[in-house]
Amino acid sequence: MRNRSATYQSEAVFGALADPTRRAVLDLLRRGSLPAGRIAQAFPVSRPAVSKHLRLLRRARLVEERRNGRQRVYQLNPGPLRAVDNWLNRYRAFWQSSLTSLKAFVEAQHAKETSTRAHKSKK
Repeated sequence: MRNRSATYQSEAVFGALADPTRRAVLDLLRRGSLPAGRIAQAFPVSRPAVSKHLRLLRRARLVEERRNGRQRVYQLNPGPLRAVDNWLNRYRAFWQSSLTSLKAFVEAQHAKETSTRAHKSKK
């Protein structure tokens, strides 16, 4: 049986990353911690909409929130992205293998064509 909390965690991470605005928020936070108001200013949507995005990112544990007086300051928590990286690794291995095979095929074809041309030009 799968660990339900781990499954929920990774599903929440993938769900959070599905939205381009949330990905943009994470990109913004890669540069450092920011208060919610500064994050909201970076987007053409309302502050409540940005708050909803931040709430989903927080639930997925992709961002951490701390209070500084009345401000809510957010920072990136890259830990949950390991689940995404692990999932992508399987595809990286597939594509690396496929591209290596393609390279070998193209090089063999090129060598064959070059050999054929050289042989024809000698006749």
